[in-house]
Amino acid sequence: MFQYHSEMGIHERDQKKWALIRNVNQALKVHPLLSGDYVWMDLRTRREFDVPIGAVVKLCDSGQIQVIDDEGNEHWVSPQNAGHIKPMHPTSIHGVEDMIRLGDLNEAGILRNLFIRYQERLIYTYTGSILVAVNPYQLLPIYSPDQIRLYTNKKIGEMPPHIFAIADNCYFNMQRNNRDQCCIISGESGAGKTESTKLILQFLAAISGQHSWIEQQVLEANPILEAFGNAKTIRNDNSSRFGKYIDIHFNKRGAIEGAKIEQYLLEKSRVCRQARDERNYHIFYCMLKGMSSEQKKMLGLRKAMDYNYLSMGNCITCDGRDDSKEYSNIRAAMKVLMFTDTENWEICKLLASILHMGNLRYE
Repeated sequence: MFQYHSEMGIHERDQKKWALIRNVNQALKVHPLLSGDYVWMDLRTRREFDVPIGAVVKLCDSGQIQVIDDEGNEHWVSPQNAGHIKPMHPTSIHGVEDMIRLGDLNEAGILRNLFIRYQERLIYTYTGSILVAVNPYQLLPIYSPDQIRLYTNKKIGEMPPHIFAIADNCYFNMQRNNRDQCCIISGESGAGKTESTKLILQFLAAISGQHSWIEQQVLEANPILEAFGNAKTIRNDNSSRFGKYIDIHFNKRGAIEGAKIEQYLLEKSRVCRQARDERNYHIFYCMLKGMSSEQKKMLGLRKAMDYNYLSMGNCITCDGRDDSKEYSNIRAAMKVLMFTDTENWEICKLLASILHMGNLRYE
């Protein structure tokens, strides 16, 4: 289907131009194309992962079709190559919240739907009960307490797609059916899995309604896990270098009463080797920035640049990250999780030992 515009009258009055356009569309075997119609254009680059791209049509007097693709590039298509253009279904023009409703249910349709929604800062899209999240790499004002209230006790589809809707669906299915629920968060590095996990935990802690000490402990476990298991990579400034399984326990009233976190597949090799423009685990840099001069003197610590294990990637700092402030947050989180001062100091001694070992030289 195409969008028909008032320009059709102009084409009908100009017989020569109409005949020229009609020849092009005979090759297309579709309804006459008009300026403003949306189409799929196959660029035929023969690259492995290329798919047709969305474009808007502009017709000209030369007998060729002029199109502007979604990336702003201009293309000219001759009548002989008109088969490279195919009509776009109306659902693909402005996008849909649930991609099951797409008329063009293929790779190109899915990618364009995510693309145009992302341009409008709509980072969440459904595929049935599955939520697709595109990392915006910026803070969006869509995670406030008001947003939590809006998505509480709502069926999927009643509100625009959101990570809170998935968390709410899991929580109330657990309560209604008295059955365990599982939420799998997957994606490539930098996709936003860590942040999505934290947002789900934030929502569950908020709607359980108790605001207890155990809920605070569940939330404060994240800064500690990130400090010891996350690092800056070339693709992600806060990349999780391990997998985790979080088991949240609720009582019969729906309040959080406990949690278990299991970690696996930690990238141990990062401790002693990092690629160029990457860092070791956050905790090392946070410790050197956040500890007092007296504490560092007791452990024989200096600047991060002085240690082989921290300078191998030629990347000591991380834009937008305050390591000194993060260290204060880590220490505060450890207090919430009942780490004693003695345990904290033993951890610092162990971390310092690792740094000193990295500077050993054998002759």
